[in-house]
Amino acid sequence: MLASKLYAPTLRETPADADVVSQQYMLRAGMIRKMAGGIYSYLPLAWKSIRKIEAIIHEEMANIGAQEIMMPIIQPAEIWQESGRWNVYGAEMIRFNDRHDRSYCLGPTHEEMITTLVKDEVKSYRQLPLTLYQIQNKYRDERRPRYGLMRSREFIMKDAYSFDLDEAGLDKSYWDMYHAYENVFSRCGLYFKPVEADSGAIGGSNSHEFMALADSGEADVIHCENCDYAANIEIGKPGVMKQTEEPLLELTEVATPDAKTIEAVAEQLSLPLDKTMKAVVLSIDGVVVLAMVRGDHEVNEIAVQHAVDGGIEPEMASEEELLAAGLTGGFISPVGLKQTETFKIVVDESVMEMFNACGGANKKDAHYININPKRDFNLEDIIVAPIRLITTDDVCPNCGGHLGIAKGIEVGQVFKLGTKYSESLNGTYLDQNGRPNPYIMGSYGIGVSRTLAAAIEQFHDEKGIIWPRAIAPFEVVVVPINAKDDALMEASTKIYDELKAAGVDVLLDDRKDRAGVKFKDADLIGYPLRITVSKNTLESGAVELKTRKTGEAVEVAITDVKTAVIDTLNTL
Repeated sequence: MLASKLYAPTLRETPADADVVSQQYMLRAGMIRKMAGGIYSYLPLAWKSIRKIEAIIHEEMANIGAQEIMMPIIQPAEIWQESGRWNVYGAEMIRFNDRHDRSYCLGPTHEEMITTLVKDEVKSYRQLPLTLYQIQNKYRDERRPRYGLMRSREFIMKDAYSFDLDEAGLDKSYWDMYHAYENVFSRCGLYFKPVEADSGAIGGSNSHEFMALADSGEADVIHCENCDYAANIEIGKPGVMKQTEEPLLELTEVATPDAKTIEAVAEQLSLPLDKTMKAVVLSIDGVVVLAMVRGDHEVNEIAVQHAVDGGIEPEMASEEELLAAGLTGGFISPVGLKQTETFKIVVDESVMEMFNACGGANKKDAHYININPKRDFNLEDIIVAPIRLITTDDVCPNCGGHLGIAKGIEVGQVFKLGTKYSESLNGTYLDQNGRPNPYIMGSYGIGVSRTLAAAIEQFHDEKGIIWPRAIAPFEVVVVPINAKDDALMEASTKIYDELKAAGVDVLLDDRKDRAGVKFKDADLIGYPLRITVSKNTLESGAVELKTRKTGEAVEVAITDVKTAVIDTLNTL
């Protein structure tokens, strides 16, 4: 490829609305262009890298016997209604009606579609196990699309679905896919960690996420420093933190003017945070849920959702919902409150172990001190559950070791679905005795476009992207210092042709721009190797070979360029 023909309009300035490194550099490197909030066009450089990621996925899927298909993006509402997810999936689903007033959605995922497809064709145990996959666009109406390709409304995803006879078969399919994903992300050059995860709106039992570790990650990963335990912080298993037992003091109301946060209350009353209670009010499936944790802890919304058997992702309750439930924002506790069909109270286990604590008095500018939950809460009107986020003050639930927290970008997830979809959609096969049984299913996803962004978040510097070789848009760029010099261009073209014939993915920067412009673009785009052809080196029969990752530059004889390039690429 010639750079003069390449559509890669680079930018010298970072767009003001680009909020993470991957978005900034992909925009500046001429890889993507924003069309609307969370909607991007992929330009040739990005698309080349996407195709390389997809090629790795195809190879690893073939290795475990998965077969590629392509399903429609537009899905009829009926199959989602049949599975029970049409009203559960939430506002992220993009719904519409056609001219005949039939309801559809743009597929955020394809469990319903694949089950409907397979159930009409796979009728016998002899046809199982079966794993099918596709790579296509998915759609989710993100409330706040941000972080470029990491949280967008339209994104590229590989999704696979396994169908087995029994749990043993599912277990094999699950771990085959798990290990295939390890291979995919290793081959893409990512530094990643598989972690235990929540199944979310997909449902099912066991689940693991594959987290690319990066400071810009939107998820917190809790991990043990002594064993292999690692989990998304949302499903980390916190212990019950007990406080030293004290004589129970009388419940007392005190004035706390304008102290609407637990930190402000603690400061006014000169209390440590672990002697206070924090109230968070959520809206889940139309129910207002009061969640209570210790003041020095944070509410785990996913745990609260599970505690009330909620289906839709929790949202913060609105002012209107607070008023309807009779709650005074900033001054809430379970003292004196009762549950109803539309109002639930969930209290963390560690709160129940507190003595003489401080919490809201359920009226403006007032709090209680000396709350003793086992005495002062209506115990028949609360749900006690582990609803706080695990912290580094906890110990590993597996070995009791010390815990650490890292940031991660979710690039893949595997789920054991069991019979959730086969039963609801009547997907069955006949066993050896002619009896119908539901398929035992698994679901497996890779965020292809997120993988691209995650690689940049992990590998960059102040100059630009540092691509892992396997997914770089070009492996090598040949840069003649002066494209107007016939001798330099002749030598550069010869090197370009030789590398291309050897199977190296190479770009010749034949633009007539200044050398500084070419060098800046090469660093910004992040080609793993740069070959510089200058008058000085050419006179000595050599060129400069520079490795983007290390910055190391060496002179190589022109006769040895091919060997040196291939050897260097093999070390990256």
